[in-house]
Amino acid sequence: MKAIPEKNNFIIVVGTSAGGMKALIKLVEQLPKDFPAPLLIVQHISADATGNALLNVLNEKGKLKCVHAKEGNKIESGHIYFAPSDHHLMIEKNGTLLVTKGAQENRSRPAIDPLFRSAAASFGNRTIGILLTGYLDDGTAGLIAIQRCGGISIVQDPADADYPDMPKNALNQMKPDYCIPIAEMGSVLSTLMRRKPKKQRAIPEGIVKEVKIAQRVLSDLPSVNSLGEQVPFNCPGCGGVLWKMNKGPGLRYRCHTGHAYTAASLLAEQTKKIEETMWTALRMFEERKNLLTTIANDQKGSIAASAKERAAMSQVHIDRIRSILLADDKSSISDSPI
Repeated sequence: MKAIPEKNNFIIVVGTSAGGMKALIKLVEQLPKDFPAPLLIVQHISADATGNALLNVLNEKGKLKCVHAKEGNKIESGHIYFAPSDHHLMIEKNGTLLVTKGAQENRSRPAIDPLFRSAAASFGNRTIGILLTGYLDDGTAGLIAIQRCGGISIVQDPADADYPDMPKNALNQMKPDYCIPIAEMGSVLSTLMRRKPKKQRAIPEGIVKEVKIAQRVLSDLPSVNSLGEQVPFNCPGCGGVLWKMNKGPGLRYRCHTGHAYTAASLLAEQTKKIEETMWTALRMFEERKNLLTTIANDQKGSIAASAKERAAMSQVHIDRIRSILLADDKSSISDSPI
């Protein structure tokens, strides 16, 4: 097997979320045993999942060797490297894998954007990015970074995706080199492997800085200040200040500790935090009402009357909070793109 990098060797990075297992099986099945490039894959999975089920099925259905990515490993063509749960996967210029537990991006770890950006910064025009089925819009900013660095972008046709939000959001913000169903990706990739890479472009400084922030090499305020301007929103992940990123067509935000959000993922995370706070408030009002009711039953006269009145007012607040929590529009806000 050829080690990466060589002058004309490509690296392929793939991102997916909901519906990813089915999509990845369809993609990997098309690739021959002597496929001349490595694939690095991020699939959104929960922190307590092992990812072994997907790993096993890809090894069973495909011809390429699929393994969990490990810190410090060198990538080889004909291999698939799968991001482990609760860790970001990134790649350095010399082909060394970075597996880190950095701050979540777009509410996810592993997230797609850190992998795509690191590949774009390290391999430039030799990077091929593929974005598949999923919710929200993780991967769009990373795919744009690949384009800006001279690489090739491929988006699954939304009509072919089980969960079309992720491909649709990418198409709303960029024009990829290919927008095709998965069934056509194998032949397209084989054709691209026989071509020379596009002309190398200068790697934008902002992309390099974002990669270093994700790698925890940079976290100083001047670095983040150079990427955008502070906004009056707090980071849901750490409570720190957020910066609105200046580059790119979509709204993106980042804090200096490493958390990053698209506008949709930031809104979804804010909604989640609001819901958590309201459930806490509901519990506290119910405890307050129960205590006041106990006092009203135990006491007499003005003390009992006051406690009974305050318990009734607590019930009013309980009813208001419960009606908000049970409203139907929360799930559509948190799960859908904006």
